[in-house]
Amino acid sequence: MSPTVSLVAVSGSLHSPSKTTVLITEILNSFAEALGEHVEVETRLIELSDVGREFSGALRRDELGPAAQEAVRQIESATLLIIASPVYRASFTGLFKHVFDFVGQYALIDKPVLLAATGGSDRHALIIEHQFRPLFSFFQAITLPIGVYASDTDFVDYRIDSQALRDRIDQAIGRGLPVVISRMVPVSEYVSTW
Repeated sequence: MSPTVSLVAVSGSLHSPSKTTVLITEILNSFAEALGEHVEVETRLIELSDVGREFSGALRRDELGPAAQEAVRQIESATLLIIASPVYRASFTGLFKHVFDFVGQYALIDKPVLLAATGGSDRHALIIEHQFRPLFSFFQAITLPIGVYASDTDFVDYRIDSQALRDRIDQAIGRGLPVVISRMVPVSEYVSTW
């Protein structure tokens, strides 16, 4: 029986509809399709536009409501985490960061994380390197080699309308897939071959 892997995507957008959510949904579905050739895949999309209010008044994890608690649990137990936020004042949204303040400090160690972001222009593309990678380095997660940035010109009516963006998504998945698969093999299997 093949293992079941959990792909959890977190959209830091505070609005619906959202280009960020469109982007992350495309990445989630494409990664699930690529992995689905090898293993059973479960997907979950967490949209802060839906569940964000449950986080906003909490200062401690035990103050979170059931939906927020479940979202944190899904993030912590994911095989692969896919995260995205719109650029807001040169960073990810404050609520996005607040959600990750509730994630256990050691819960994401060695967890593969695909980074993505959206912004008004290509000038914001370095958010992936300057904001997201340091945050997930704190958690000791494994950020996948290629992130995906999309600007407003990549979308028409909340649909992806750019072959270059689709190519970036394919490239990020292609380079990330071996990392994710390697994390699915128990360390004991490596140790027994040494």
